[in-house]
Amino acid sequence: VQLQASGGGLVQPGGSLRLSCAASGIGVTAMPMGWYRQAPGKQRDFVARIGSDGSSNYANSVRGRFTVSRDNAKKTVYLQMNSLKPEDTAVYYCNVPGFWGQGTLVTVSS
Repeated sequence: VQLQASGGGLVQPGGSLRLSCAASGIGVTAMPMGWYRQAPGKQRDFVARIGSDGSSNYANSVRGRFTVSRDNAKKTVYLQMNSLKPEDTAVYYCNVPGFWGQGTLVTVSS
């Protein structure tokens, strides 16, 4: 099983990024798929999750700015991040039950 995350990078405050995470070796259609993040020196925190039925939930800190979506045919979960803030700087990890991706670094700085 592999979860390959991509799309991170350096962006200015107020900018946008779209993260992707493609799963292989596992069927994800019936699974929730989610994103977590870990800032330097801090614990890994929940960001967003999308259920197999398309329902979604978000951390309070990102609600209204981030949108999670999925494409079951591509076994891929996305995280559209808008109005980025310096405090969004972290390594972002995708997750399906029992498995973690390798992380992609998002840096928000001017």
